[in-house]
Amino acid sequence: MTTPGRNTARRKAPNVLAYAPFRKLWTAMSVCSLGDWLNLLALTALAGNLTMDRGYQVQSLAIGGVFVAKMLPAIVLGPLAGAFADRFDRRLTMFFCDLLRFGLVLSIPLVGSYQWVLVATFLVECVNLFWVPAKDATVPNLVPKERLEEANQLNLLVTYGTAPVAALLFAVLSVANDMLGRLLPFLAIRETYLALFINALAYLVSAVIILSLKEIPKAGVAVATSSPSVLRQIFEGWRFVGGNRLIRGLILGMLGAFAAGGAVVGVAKIYVNALGGGDAAYGVVFGAVFLGMASGMFFGPRLMRELSRRRLFALSIIVAGLVLTAIALIHNLVIVVMLTVLLGACAGIAWIIGYTMIGLEVDDGLRGRTFAFLQSLARVTLLLVVAVAPTVAGLFGERELKFGQETVYRFDGSNLVLVVGGLLAAIVGIVALRQMDDRKGVSIVADLVAAVRGERFAPEAAEQATRGMFIAFEGGEGSGKTTQSRLLAIWLRDQGYDVVQTREPGSTKVGMRLRAILLDAVHQGLSARSEALLYAADRAEHVEKVIRPALHRGSMVISDRYVDSSLAYQGAGRALDPGDVTRINSWATGGLVPDLTVLIDTPPSVGLTRLGGAADRIEAEPLEFHERVRREFRSLAAAEPARYAVIDGTLSEEEISRLIQDRVREMLPDPVPQEAEDVTGTIPAVRD
Repeated sequence: MTTPGRNTARRKAPNVLAYAPFRKLWTAMSVCSLGDWLNLLALTALAGNLTMDRGYQVQSLAIGGVFVAKMLPAIVLGPLAGAFADRFDRRLTMFFCDLLRFGLVLSIPLVGSYQWVLVATFLVECVNLFWVPAKDATVPNLVPKERLEEANQLNLLVTYGTAPVAALLFAVLSVANDMLGRLLPFLAIRETYLALFINALAYLVSAVIILSLKEIPKAGVAVATSSPSVLRQIFEGWRFVGGNRLIRGLILGMLGAFAAGGAVVGVAKIYVNALGGGDAAYGVVFGAVFLGMASGMFFGPRLMRELSRRRLFALSIIVAGLVLTAIALIHNLVIVVMLTVLLGACAGIAWIIGYTMIGLEVDDGLRGRTFAFLQSLARVTLLLVVAVAPTVAGLFGERELKFGQETVYRFDGSNLVLVVGGLLAAIVGIVALRQMDDRKGVSIVADLVAAVRGERFAPEAAEQATRGMFIAFEGGEGSGKTTQSRLLAIWLRDQGYDVVQTREPGSTKVGMRLRAILLDAVHQGLSARSEALLYAADRAEHVEKVIRPALHRGSMVISDRYVDSSLAYQGAGRALDPGDVTRINSWATGGLVPDLTVLIDTPPSVGLTRLGGAADRIEAEPLEFHERVRREFRSLAAAEPARYAVIDGTLSEEEISRLIQDRVREMLPDPVPQEAEDVTGTIPAVRD
């Protein structure tokens, strides 16, 4: 008998944070990540404030210099830092790195010169390069192997999720700095000093947490995790993905969206100053980008789930470009903040869709290298954009459009950067749409409007509603549905209708092979899920190659079995989740539903005795299985009585046929098109 103690010991932790050592490390990571974003905001703001009196051009170049100082260490020292993490005590490495960052950041307001800002920024980034690999190498030692992916997802969450928190904190600290400056003259010198002190404190708190984390193993315990430089990852990664046109387009589109957001971050400080905002406003704009990205990643694909993912990907990039252009041309800080959230949302949608599609398109053996390549390229792209954008803005300077002696419009370097970035993003999106569009010929506007309503636009729906008719026959084994579907087809042809009689499975070349697998008694070991997916695959081919083309021609389509058979046989008979069966078949058929479903309701005890010859795999199932199938068919009919005609299968063949004809006659369209009647004046009649 198992004791309660053993149950407790074997019980899986509810989430990865339940492991105390990892929870401590994750807390330290959260504090450090918050400090990193706060550091970026405070240093760029301080660089702008220190050079404010030297003109627009110098101020722009000074901010660009901070971004360059942050970018250089990753390119130069990346491989060395990874090797260091593999050979030295990781806990002490992270602890001393945090102490060094604390001291360097604390020294910036104490020295108070732009030159030291650049030197300290470069040194802090060098230290970061040693902290991050040590942290990455530690995580696998603190969580079980099966929870490593969950741990990495949480790490990614704090890496980017703390950006809007840091932006809000920076805005609050900027306001608090002004208030405290009246009491402490030192803080009144620069608005960013209080933020830098909090930034230094964050690194100190992280150092204390890391020092208390005794579970971190020393070097040599884990597998070496050193990695090649960022540039080498990019060059090697392009060899794997550059030959695939779709992947190449996805990556370029994602980087275009990312660069659009980076352009806003790069010139945000000087642009906000030009609009009359201070450091608090700079923090709000910075945070708006990342808040929008998070919202787009989470809500975008959910709200627009009926829109083609390829179209949504390209449209989000186009809209991001147009919004970025609007941000450049509108000189109103409140409107700029709102547009920045929208820009971030579009970039987030493009990123998450592209990331997902790449995961589906790339072979499993190349997926890890592809994502490593993508992340490295995204990081370098972002750093390049935020470094180059203020530099270009500074070189362009300020321009004014005057009417007489009065300035009517101002256009400076930050406006130029945003306009160019916006137009390039829009062009990238248009090219992506032309190359990747999987619904060519379908109006984008109509598709988009339908998706907003939660529907999938089907241009053939109107045509189908006025021309063809789709009738499906359902029932258990030996119910007589095959005979009755054939008799109905004969009767309809006698009335002058073009009739396509078909069946499932096996009405296409692919379907014939699937039918052999599904019904052959040799395949008794086929799992229930495999069976459901194979039926759905046959149905997708059936609808695409037989049913829809016939309906578009205006034909009457009569099918022996359709979706309801899967709901009954695999859902009830095999005890699969009916929701899952419904979803895969809805996707397989594109949502095509019969105009009428004729259910021949025959007790299994009667139907199975009518079968002749060797039983197939489904017919050979026990009576209880067929009873569950019958109950499900009846439940489906009861749920949608308007679409079903339930016929007693124990009646005579002639009586069943008459009842079916009576029901179908009520729905029949005119077999002769109206234009033909206009020419001949003939009014066709339905014959009994």
